[in-house]
Amino acid sequence: MNGWDTDERRALRASARRFTEAEIVPHLATWEEAGAVPRELHAKAAAAGLLGVGFPEEAGGEGGTAVDTWVVAEEIIQAGGSSGLVSAIYTHGIGLPHLIEAGDPTLIEKVARPVLAGQKIVSLAVTEPEGGSDVAGLTTRAVRDGDDFVVNGTKLYITSATRADFFTVAVRTGGPGAGGISLLLVERGMPGVEVSAPLKKMGWLCSDTAEVSFSGVRVPAANLIGRENEGFYAIMGQFAAERLSLAVQAYATAQRCLDLTLDWITQRSTFGKPLARRQVVQHRVAEMARQTDVARTYTRAVIDDWQAGENVFAQVAMAKNTAVAACDSVVDDAVQLFGGLGYMRESEVERHYRDSRILGIGGGTTEIMTEIVAKLLIA
Repeated sequence: MNGWDTDERRALRASARRFTEAEIVPHLATWEEAGAVPRELHAKAAAAGLLGVGFPEEAGGEGGTAVDTWVVAEEIIQAGGSSGLVSAIYTHGIGLPHLIEAGDPTLIEKVARPVLAGQKIVSLAVTEPEGGSDVAGLTTRAVRDGDDFVVNGTKLYITSATRADFFTVAVRTGGPGAGGISLLLVERGMPGVEVSAPLKKMGWLCSDTAEVSFSGVRVPAANLIGRENEGFYAIMGQFAAERLSLAVQAYATAQRCLDLTLDWITQRSTFGKPLARRQVVQHRVAEMARQTDVARTYTRAVIDDWQAGENVFAQVAMAKNTAVAACDSVVDDAVQLFGGLGYMRESEVERHYRDSRILGIGGGTTEIMTEIVAKLLIA
């Protein structure tokens, strides 16, 4: 037995699977068409004890660690959900940690508790039209004016923005570079906050994404998350968790597509023989299984070291790239082996094929991950 397979985590998996099969799978196609999941799904997940997993009880969460959060994500995907669904319902996984870590009791009561109860939604707003990975170069500015900050700027590709009640916004409060960035909590109803119509995407169709603009928005200085001009380091401190989360979603998606493919090739026959009896198919699924298992094993090992407090900055980047590459290959093979059906929207592997493409972009692109590894190796 390892840390990912304790009695408690097996029970957590069972709970996540029951919830997915009852509350997600029957409705997922409808939500994909609608372009968003309903707000009440958050409340249902909270009532099932799944929304606040991995967040401290004193902030309104269920307790546990990041591993518990990723156990839930794995099971949602492997029970018929999707990485897009995980993105939609667990947006607080990137929108809330900075606020909780900062520890302001007023903001925790105002934001964290209702979000983890499924009553409110919080989004993280960092990416801008002129750049995503270059966080230190962001241009959205917040100027102090008495007891307020006045915010002007635009954020792009913001997950859950059309439904969000709160935005954790990266703003420039100081000079150029990393040392001039802060985090502010901006509320949707504040004058000057504008959210665009949902952006049309290749995948993650049930996860709404939008542009958010701020024009002379007055935000109380009390909404500062952490210390002024230290927001860059807070963002960087959460990047490891975000990247590992995407790696988990990648190998979980690969496992789901492998499982679907194994079932398909035993049922589908051509020229009087099941696909599973053909060597070319057998070798392809064997390779799919190898890639999936390597990605899962390596990612989990890095997570275990990260949880133990080891310096795994390079290994996190390698885990993300390894899992994304495995997922890309496996979903492509799954569509190929499903044939014409794999290209149809009625096929689950078709959705995973589209959804998987974002995993090598979000949380730091594959190229940025490679650059991180190269710099740490050669330094």
